[in-house]
Amino acid sequence: QVHLMESGGGQVQPGGSLRLSCAASGLLFRANTMAWFRQMPGKQREVVANITSGGNTNYAESVKGRFTISRDNVRNTVYLHLNYLKAEDTAIYYCNTFLRDRNFWGRGTQVTVSS
Repeated sequence: QVHLMESGGGQVQPGGSLRLSCAASGLLFRANTMAWFRQMPGKQREVVANITSGGNTNYAESVKGRFTISRDNVRNTVYLHLNYLKAEDTAIYYCNTFLRDRNFWGRGTQVTVSS
Protein backbone atom coordinates (compact mmCIF):
# COMPACT_ATOMS: atom_id res chain seq x y z
CA GLN A 1 0.00 0.00 0.00
CA VAL A 2 1.40 3.35 -1.05
CA HIS A 3 1.65 5.80 1.81
CA LEU A 4 2.70 9.45 1.59
CA MET A 5 3.18 11.63 4.64
CA GLU A 6 3.86 15.35 4.46
CA SER A 7 5.47 17.48 7.14
CA GLY A 8 7.05 20.89 7.55
CA GLY A 9 4.14 23.25 7.12
CA GLY A 10 3.48 26.19 9.37
CA GLN A 11 2.96 29.91 9.56
CA VAL A 12 5.57 32.25 8.14
CA GLN A 13 5.79 35.94 7.31
CA PRO A 14 5.84 37.20 3.73
CA GLY A 15 9.32 36.80 2.30
CA GLY A 16 10.05 33.87 4.56
CA SER A 17 10.96 30.28 3.80
CA LEU A 18 9.82 26.76 4.63
CA ARG A 19 10.87 23.27 3.70
CA LEU A 20 8.19 20.66 3.18
CA SER A 21 8.99 16.96 3.28
CA CYS A 22 7.08 13.95 2.03
CA ALA A 23 8.09 10.51 3.20
CA ALA A 24 6.96 7.74 0.86
CA SER A 25 6.55 4.02 1.41
CA GLY A 26 4.98 1.08 -0.39
CA LEU A 27 6.47 1.87 -3.79
CA LEU A 28 9.74 1.72 -5.67
CA PHE A 29 10.39 5.34 -4.87
CA ARG A 30 13.36 5.94 -7.14
CA ALA A 31 11.35 4.82 -10.18
CA ASN A 32 8.44 7.21 -9.67
CA THR A 33 7.74 10.79 -10.58
CA MET A 34 6.80 12.69 -7.44
CA ALA A 35 4.82 15.91 -7.28
CA TRP A 36 3.59 18.62 -4.98
CA PHE A 37 0.13 20.10 -5.36
CA ARG A 38 -1.63 22.77 -3.36
CA GLN A 39 -5.18 23.73 -2.69
CA MET A 40 -6.04 27.28 -1.75
CA PRO A 41 -9.24 28.10 0.11
CA GLY A 42 -12.22 27.84 -2.23
CA LYS A 43 -10.14 26.73 -5.20
CA GLN A 44 -9.26 23.53 -7.01
CA ARG A 45 -6.10 21.62 -6.29
CA GLU A 46 -3.26 22.66 -8.61
CA VAL A 47 0.16 21.27 -9.39
CA VAL A 48 3.09 23.19 -7.95
CA ALA A 49 6.07 21.14 -9.08
CA ASN A 50 7.15 17.65 -10.03
CA ILE A 51 10.39 15.72 -10.25
CA THR A 52 10.94 12.68 -12.43
CA SER A 53 12.86 9.55 -11.57
CA GLY A 54 15.76 11.02 -13.51
CA GLY A 55 15.69 14.26 -11.55
CA ASN A 56 14.09 16.49 -14.15
CA THR A 57 11.88 19.17 -12.62
CA ASN A 58 8.88 21.20 -13.69
CA TYR A 59 7.26 24.15 -11.95
CA ALA A 60 4.06 26.14 -12.11
CA GLU A 61 4.71 29.61 -13.45
CA SER A 62 3.54 31.17 -10.20
CA VAL A 63 6.36 29.53 -8.21
CA LYS A 64 9.26 29.49 -10.68
CA GLY A 65 12.37 31.00 -9.18
CA ARG A 66 10.95 30.78 -5.64
CA PHE A 67 10.26 27.08 -5.01
CA THR A 68 12.61 24.14 -5.52
CA ILE A 69 11.64 20.47 -5.59
CA SER A 70 14.22 17.80 -4.79
CA ARG A 71 14.31 14.14 -3.87
CA ASP A 72 16.40 11.77 -1.77
CA ASN A 73 16.15 8.24 -3.14
CA VAL A 74 17.92 6.79 -0.09
CA ARG A 75 15.44 8.31 2.37
CA ASN A 76 12.47 7.84 -0.02
CA THR A 77 11.63 11.48 0.56
CA VAL A 78 10.69 14.36 -1.71
CA TYR A 79 11.14 17.94 -0.60
CA LEU A 80 9.70 21.29 -1.56
CA HIS A 81 11.75 24.32 -0.61
CA LEU A 82 9.56 27.41 -0.47
CA ASN A 83 11.35 30.75 -0.60
CA TYR A 84 10.18 34.35 -0.92
CA LEU A 85 6.75 33.30 0.23
CA LYS A 86 3.74 35.43 -0.55
CA ALA A 87 0.31 35.63 1.03
CA GLU A 88 -1.11 33.96 -2.08
CA ASP A 89 1.00 30.87 -1.39
CA THR A 90 -1.24 30.13 1.59
CA ALA A 91 -2.70 26.68 0.95
CA ILE A 92 -2.70 23.06 1.96
CA TYR A 93 0.22 21.38 0.21
CA TYR A 94 -0.13 17.75 -0.88
CA CYS A 95 2.39 15.17 -1.95
CA ASN A 96 1.40 13.06 -4.94
CA THR A 97 2.47 10.18 -7.11
CA PHE A 98 0.70 8.37 -9.95
CA LEU A 99 1.11 4.62 -9.92
CA ARG A 100 -0.83 1.69 -11.35
CA ASP A 101 -3.30 4.03 -13.05
CA ARG A 102 -4.28 5.96 -9.96
CA ASN A 103 -3.25 8.97 -7.97
CA PHE A 104 -1.97 8.62 -4.44
CA TRP A 105 -2.09 11.55 -2.02
CA GLY A 106 -0.85 12.41 1.40
CA ARG A 107 -3.08 14.13 3.94
CA GLY A 108 -1.51 17.50 3.30
CA THR A 109 0.31 20.11 5.34
CA GLN A 110 -0.92 23.66 5.89
CA VAL A 111 1.23 26.61 4.84
CA THR A 112 0.06 30.01 6.00
CA VAL A 113 1.84 33.18 4.91
CA SER A 114 0.78 36.10 7.02
CA SER A 115 2.26 39.04 8.84
